[in-house]
Amino acid sequence: MTKIGTFDAAEFWKNAYAHQRGKLLKKVNVPEDQILILANKKYLELPAPLRYDIETSGIQKKDLL
Repeated sequence: MTKIGTFDAAEFWKNAYAHQRGKLLKKVNVPEDQILILANKKYLELPAPLRYDIETSGIQKKDLL
């Protein structure tokens, strides 16, 4: 059984600007109207299924900078 690679989203979210957060949310297919709302929230305030999708999406930090 292989281990699922996770993205350290909490650390990225803490240090990212709003446009970088928006780019991350776009990559996990969040609707445009929701991106504006979610990008300004703290990471732990995001819905749990969305956090799971972000962490297991395979996105790399270099893709977002």
